[in-house]
Amino acid sequence: MLDSIDNLILLRLSQNSRISYTDLAKEVGLSGVAVKERIDRLVNQGIIEQFSIVINAEKLGKKISAYLELEVEPAHLDEILELLKANERVVVLYEMTGPCLLHVHYLVEDMDEVDRFMHESIYSLKGILRVENQILLKRHKNQDGLNI
Repeated sequence: MLDSIDNLILLRLSQNSRISYTDLAKEVGLSGVAVKERIDRLVNQGIIEQFSIVINAEKLGKKISAYLELEVEPAHLDEILELLKANERVVVLYEMTGPCLLHVHYLVEDMDEVDRFMHESIYSLKGILRVENQILLKRHKNQDGLNI
C-alpha cells in the first residue's frame, strides 16, 4: 500500500526522473537513503516500470507523427505484430478490443516517407483487412502512465 510520501515521490519522479535522491529527500522530509529504499521498493513491486526520457522527435527530423488503426485477420495477428514490433518507425503498438484491432503510432520525416511506410510496411502485409491512417496536426498534451 502506498502512503502520501510514496505518492509524492512518484509525482516528483514523473515530473523529473533525474531528480537526485538528496533533492527528493529534502522535498519529502526523509533521508536520501530512505528515499532510495522507497524507490527501490516501488521498482521491485512493479509500480515503477522504468525511468525514461522524452525525446523531441521533431528536433531529430521526425516531423510527422501518425496513427494507424489496423484490422487484421486473426490468423495473421502474431506475424503482423512481430513485423510491426521490429519496424524502427513504429514507436507504439497496442492490441485493442474489437475485431483484431491494432493501434500503431509511427514517426517519419516527411509525406514521402509516410507513403513509403504505408506501401512497404502496411499495405504489403498479408492479413490486413482495414487501414485507417491519421496524421497528428498538433499535440496539446502528452503524458504516459498514471497521474498521481
